[in-house]
Amino acid sequence: MPNITLIWLIFGAGLCLTELFLPTAFVALMMGVSAILVAAMSLFIGNVWLQGLVWLSLSTFSVVYTRRLISHPKGKSKIRETITAETLTEIPPGKAGRVLYEGSSWRARCDDATIAIAPNAPVYVVAREGTTLIVMPENLLHS
Repeated sequence: MPNITLIWLIFGAGLCLTELFLPTAFVALMMGVSAILVAAMSLFIGNVWLQGLVWLSLSTFSVVYTRRLISHPKGKSKIRETITAETLTEIPPGKAGRVLYEGSSWRARCDDATIAIAPNAPVYVVAREGTTLIVMPENLLHS
């Protein structure tokens, strides 16, 4: 029967390598690091069930902890740079339309609910709310 420490090491290395090829937001990496730690503990803890329980606990704790460290605010996000887009459809006052942004069609609405934006007009993307871009007409900001 193979050495259980070697099995834990191979399992941990495999999970860490999985993170390189299939990014899983550090889940596979944290599970792999936990398996490598359990491999070191397996030299002192002989019970395989206890090793599995320690691995499960370490994995759960590390995944939850890293999620808190890299959590992103939900909802309205500010776009850091001034980014331009072009309207595909008219954006009526207070309603949504479509813009061409980075080669894709996005739902968009004007930041000022009293302004209408014509089709094929250049706009600045000033924020994003989920999958809706908040835009302002370029001519309004340059006058």
